[in-house]
Amino acid sequence: MFWRWGSRSRRATELADARAEAQRWYERLGGQLMNLHGDAPAVRQALADAGERYNAAGSQLEQAGTPHQFALARETALEGLAYIRAARTAMGIDPGPELPPLAAARGAGMLTKEREVNVQGQTYRAGPQPGNQTPYYYPGGNWQGRPVPAGWYSTPWWKTALGTGAGVLGGILIADALFSPAFADPGYEAGYQEGFGDGQDQGGDVGDQGGGDQFAGDQGGGDYAGGDFSGGDFGGDFGGGDFGGGDFGGGGDW
Repeated sequence: MFWRWGSRSRRATELADARAEAQRWYERLGGQLMNLHGDAPAVRQALADAGERYNAAGSQLEQAGTPHQFALARETALEGLAYIRAARTAMGIDPGPELPPLAAARGAGMLTKEREVNVQGQTYRAGPQPGNQTPYYYPGGNWQGRPVPAGWYSTPWWKTALGTGAGVLGGILIADALFSPAFADPGYEAGYQEGFGDGQDQGGDVGDQGGGDQFAGDQGGGDYAGGDFSGGDFGGDFGGGDFGGGDFGGGGDW
Protein backbone atom coordinates (compact mmCIF):
# COMPACT_ATOMS: atom_id res chain seq x y z
CA MET A 1 0.00 0.00 0.00
CA PHE A 2 2.73 2.42 0.99
CA TRP A 3 4.70 1.50 -2.16
CA ARG A 4 1.70 2.28 -4.37
CA TRP A 5 1.18 5.62 -2.63
CA GLY A 6 4.86 6.48 -3.06
CA SER A 7 4.74 5.58 -6.74
CA ARG A 8 1.68 7.76 -7.33
CA SER A 9 3.30 10.64 -5.45
CA ARG A 10 6.45 10.31 -7.53
CA ARG A 11 4.49 10.33 -10.77
CA ALA A 12 2.52 13.37 -9.64
CA THR A 13 5.74 15.21 -8.82
CA GLU A 14 7.28 14.33 -12.20
CA LEU A 15 4.15 15.54 -13.97
CA ALA A 16 4.08 18.82 -12.02
CA ASP A 17 7.78 19.42 -12.73
CA ALA A 18 7.32 18.76 -16.45
CA ARG A 19 4.32 21.10 -16.56
CA ALA A 20 6.20 23.88 -14.76
CA GLU A 21 9.22 23.54 -17.05
CA ALA A 22 7.11 23.75 -20.20
CA GLN A 23 5.07 26.64 -18.80
CA ARG A 24 8.24 28.57 -17.96
CA TRP A 25 9.53 28.53 -21.53
CA TYR A 26 6.06 29.16 -22.94
CA GLU A 27 5.66 32.28 -20.83
CA ARG A 28 9.13 33.52 -21.76
CA LEU A 29 8.20 33.14 -25.43
CA GLY A 30 4.99 35.09 -24.88
CA GLY A 31 6.85 37.90 -23.18
CA GLN A 32 9.29 38.22 -26.04
CA LEU A 33 6.49 38.34 -28.60
CA MET A 34 4.84 41.17 -26.69
CA ASN A 35 8.04 43.23 -26.57
CA LEU A 36 9.55 42.79 -30.03
CA HIS A 37 8.52 44.61 -33.19
CA GLY A 38 10.24 45.16 -36.51
CA ASP A 39 9.53 45.97 -40.13
CA ALA A 40 12.40 44.24 -41.91
CA PRO A 41 11.26 41.10 -43.79
CA ALA A 42 13.59 38.82 -41.84
CA VAL A 43 12.34 40.24 -38.52
CA ARG A 44 8.68 39.95 -39.47
CA GLN A 45 9.10 36.39 -40.70
CA ALA A 46 11.01 35.26 -37.61
CA LEU A 47 8.40 36.82 -35.32
CA ALA A 48 5.58 35.21 -37.31
CA ASP A 49 7.30 31.81 -36.97
CA ALA A 50 7.76 32.43 -33.24
CA GLY A 51 4.08 33.33 -32.96
CA GLU A 52 3.09 30.07 -34.63
CA ARG A 53 5.15 28.15 -32.09
CA TYR A 54 3.53 30.12 -29.28
CA ASN A 55 0.06 29.13 -30.48
CA ALA A 56 1.11 25.51 -30.91
CA ALA A 57 2.81 25.30 -27.51
CA GLY A 58 -0.25 26.78 -25.83
CA SER A 59 -2.48 24.17 -27.42
CA GLN A 60 -0.08 21.41 -26.46
CA LEU A 61 0.00 22.63 -22.85
CA GLU A 62 -3.79 22.64 -22.67
CA GLN A 63 -3.98 19.04 -23.89
CA ALA A 64 -0.90 17.60 -22.17
CA GLY A 65 -1.44 14.96 -19.53
CA THR A 66 1.91 13.16 -19.35
CA PRO A 67 5.53 14.26 -18.81
CA HIS A 68 6.30 13.37 -22.43
CA GLN A 69 3.50 15.57 -23.73
CA PHE A 70 4.70 18.47 -21.59
CA ALA A 71 8.21 17.85 -22.95
CA LEU A 72 6.83 18.26 -26.48
CA ALA A 73 5.25 21.57 -25.48
CA ARG A 74 8.58 22.65 -23.98
CA GLU A 75 10.38 21.80 -27.22
CA THR A 76 7.88 23.82 -29.25
CA ALA A 77 8.30 26.82 -26.96
CA LEU A 78 12.09 26.55 -27.18
CA GLU A 79 11.87 26.47 -30.95
CA GLY A 80 9.79 29.64 -30.78
CA LEU A 81 12.49 31.25 -28.67
CA ALA A 82 15.08 30.21 -31.26
CA TYR A 83 13.08 32.28 -33.75
CA ILE A 84 13.01 35.12 -31.23
CA ARG A 85 16.80 35.04 -31.09
CA ALA A 86 16.84 35.10 -34.87
CA ALA A 87 14.52 38.13 -34.92
CA ARG A 88 16.74 39.97 -32.45
CA THR A 89 19.78 39.17 -34.57
CA ALA A 90 18.00 40.54 -37.65
CA MET A 91 17.20 43.70 -35.65
CA GLY A 92 20.88 44.15 -34.83
CA ILE A 93 20.47 43.72 -31.06
CA ASP A 94 21.84 41.16 -28.64
CA PRO A 95 20.03 37.85 -29.27
CA GLY A 96 20.02 37.14 -25.55
CA PRO A 97 21.17 34.12 -23.56
CA GLU A 98 21.76 30.76 -25.16
CA LEU A 99 18.88 28.29 -25.09
CA PRO A 100 18.90 24.61 -24.21
CA PRO A 101 19.62 22.63 -27.38
CA LEU A 102 16.65 21.59 -29.47
CA ALA A 103 16.18 17.84 -29.61
CA ALA A 104 15.12 18.09 -33.26
CA ALA A 105 18.31 19.97 -34.20
CA ARG A 106 20.67 17.31 -32.87
CA GLY A 107 23.47 16.71 -35.36
CA ALA A 108 22.17 19.30 -37.86
CA GLY A 109 24.94 21.84 -37.30
CA MET A 110 24.77 25.41 -38.58
CA LEU A 111 25.76 27.31 -41.68
CA THR A 112 28.93 29.42 -41.56
CA LYS A 113 29.29 30.23 -45.27
CA GLU A 114 26.97 31.75 -47.84
CA ARG A 115 25.98 29.68 -50.84
CA GLU A 116 23.84 30.02 -53.96
CA VAL A 117 22.64 27.09 -56.06
CA ASN A 118 20.33 26.51 -59.00
CA VAL A 119 17.94 23.57 -58.84
CA GLN A 120 15.41 22.84 -61.55
CA GLY A 121 15.65 26.40 -62.83
CA GLN A 122 15.17 28.00 -59.40
CA THR A 123 17.84 29.85 -57.43
CA TYR A 124 18.22 29.04 -53.74
CA ARG A 125 20.44 30.93 -51.30
CA ALA A 126 21.47 30.26 -47.73
CA GLY A 127 23.93 31.65 -45.22
CA PRO A 128 24.69 32.32 -41.56
CA GLN A 129 23.23 35.85 -41.48
CA PRO A 130 19.85 37.39 -42.36
CA GLY A 131 19.54 39.54 -45.45
CA ASN A 132 17.12 40.76 -48.10
CA GLN A 133 17.73 37.59 -50.08
CA THR A 134 17.70 35.24 -47.08
CA PRO A 135 14.80 36.28 -44.80
CA TYR A 136 13.77 32.79 -43.62
CA TYR A 137 15.42 31.43 -40.51
CA TYR A 138 15.55 27.74 -39.67
CA PRO A 139 16.78 26.63 -36.23
CA GLY A 140 18.10 23.29 -37.46
CA GLY A 141 16.26 20.03 -37.75
CA ASN A 142 15.45 17.14 -40.04
CA TRP A 143 13.54 17.02 -43.30
CA GLN A 144 12.74 13.67 -44.87
CA GLY A 145 15.37 12.10 -42.62
CA ARG A 146 18.05 14.58 -43.72
CA PRO A 147 19.58 17.13 -41.32
CA VAL A 148 19.00 20.75 -42.26
CA PRO A 149 21.53 23.14 -40.66
CA ALA A 150 20.47 26.20 -38.74
CA GLY A 151 20.76 29.34 -40.81
CA TRP A 152 19.00 31.80 -43.08
CA TYR A 153 17.45 30.75 -46.37
CA SER A 154 15.96 32.47 -49.40
CA THR A 155 12.83 30.34 -49.23
CA PRO A 156 11.41 27.86 -46.71
CA TRP A 157 11.93 25.01 -49.15
CA TRP A 158 11.59 22.43 -46.35
CA LYS A 159 7.87 23.22 -46.11
CA THR A 160 7.11 24.46 -49.63
CA ALA A 161 8.67 21.69 -51.73
CA LEU A 162 5.32 19.97 -52.12
CA GLY A 163 3.33 23.20 -52.39
CA THR A 164 5.50 24.55 -55.20
CA GLY A 165 5.39 21.32 -57.16
CA ALA A 166 9.00 20.46 -56.44
CA GLY A 167 7.91 17.37 -54.55
CA VAL A 168 10.01 15.30 -52.20
CA LEU A 169 12.57 14.56 -54.91
CA GLY A 170 12.92 18.27 -55.64
CA GLY A 171 13.44 18.99 -51.95
CA ILE A 172 16.12 16.33 -51.77
CA LEU A 173 17.87 17.89 -54.76
CA ILE A 174 17.74 21.28 -53.07
CA ALA A 175 19.21 19.88 -49.86
CA ASP A 176 21.95 18.03 -51.72
CA ALA A 177 22.89 21.18 -53.63
CA LEU A 178 22.79 23.59 -50.68
CA PHE A 179 24.72 21.29 -48.38
CA SER A 180 27.22 19.95 -50.87
CA PRO A 181 30.68 19.16 -49.44
CA ALA A 182 32.00 21.44 -52.18
CA PHE A 183 31.16 24.41 -49.95
CA ALA A 184 33.61 23.07 -47.33
CA ASP A 185 31.51 24.55 -44.54
CA PRO A 186 32.96 23.33 -41.21
CA GLY A 187 29.92 24.59 -39.34
CA TYR A 188 27.66 21.82 -40.55
CA GLU A 189 29.76 19.38 -42.58
CA ALA A 190 30.54 16.96 -39.74
CA GLY A 191 27.15 17.43 -38.16
CA TYR A 192 25.42 16.80 -41.46
CA GLN A 193 27.18 13.49 -41.96
CA GLU A 194 26.63 12.38 -38.36
CA GLY A 195 23.11 13.78 -38.21
CA PHE A 196 21.94 11.94 -41.30
CA GLY A 197 21.83 8.70 -39.35
CA ASP A 198 20.39 10.46 -36.33
CA GLY A 199 17.64 11.89 -38.49
CA GLN A 200 16.70 8.42 -39.69
CA ASP A 201 16.60 7.16 -36.10
CA GLN A 202 14.72 10.00 -34.47
CA GLY A 203 12.12 10.61 -37.15
CA GLY A 204 9.44 8.92 -35.07
CA ASP A 205 10.59 10.47 -31.82
CA VAL A 206 10.86 14.15 -32.58
CA GLY A 207 9.53 14.50 -36.09
CA ASP A 208 5.98 15.19 -34.93
CA GLN A 209 6.96 18.08 -32.71
CA GLY A 210 10.14 19.64 -33.99
CA GLY A 211 12.42 20.06 -36.95
CA GLY A 212 11.19 19.69 -40.47
CA ASP A 213 7.91 17.89 -39.90
CA GLN A 214 6.68 20.55 -37.55
CA PHE A 215 6.24 22.88 -40.49
CA ALA A 216 3.70 20.51 -41.95
CA GLY A 217 1.30 21.58 -39.22
CA ASP A 218 1.04 18.33 -37.25
CA GLN A 219 1.14 19.62 -33.72
CA GLY A 220 -1.18 17.30 -31.89
CA GLY A 221 -4.18 19.58 -32.21
CA GLY A 222 -2.27 22.85 -32.08
CA ASP A 223 -3.37 25.57 -34.47
CA TYR A 224 -0.20 26.11 -36.42
CA ALA A 225 -1.39 28.36 -39.20
CA GLY A 226 0.66 31.49 -39.75
CA GLY A 227 -2.46 33.59 -40.07
CA ASP A 228 -3.19 33.20 -36.38
CA PHE A 229 -0.25 35.46 -35.55
CA SER A 230 -1.75 38.81 -36.32
CA GLY A 231 -1.79 42.12 -34.58
CA GLY A 232 -0.12 40.79 -31.49
CA ASP A 233 -2.90 38.28 -30.68
CA PHE A 234 -1.03 35.10 -29.95
CA GLY A 235 -4.04 33.06 -28.93
CA GLY A 236 -3.23 32.72 -25.25
CA ASP A 237 -2.86 34.33 -21.85
CA PHE A 238 0.59 35.77 -21.18
CA GLY A 239 0.15 35.05 -17.50
CA GLY A 240 0.01 38.55 -16.07
CA GLY A 241 2.76 41.12 -15.97
CA ASP A 242 5.76 38.87 -15.71
CA PHE A 243 7.19 39.80 -19.07
CA GLY A 244 8.07 43.42 -18.70
CA GLY A 245 11.03 44.72 -16.80
CA GLY A 246 14.59 43.52 -16.91
CA ASP A 247 14.18 39.87 -17.80
CA PHE A 248 12.37 40.15 -21.10
CA GLY A 249 12.09 43.81 -22.01
CA GLY A 250 13.96 45.15 -25.11
CA GLY A 251 17.72 45.70 -24.97
CA GLY A 252 20.19 42.92 -24.65
CA ASP A 253 18.90 41.09 -21.60
CA TRP A 254 15.82 39.34 -22.98
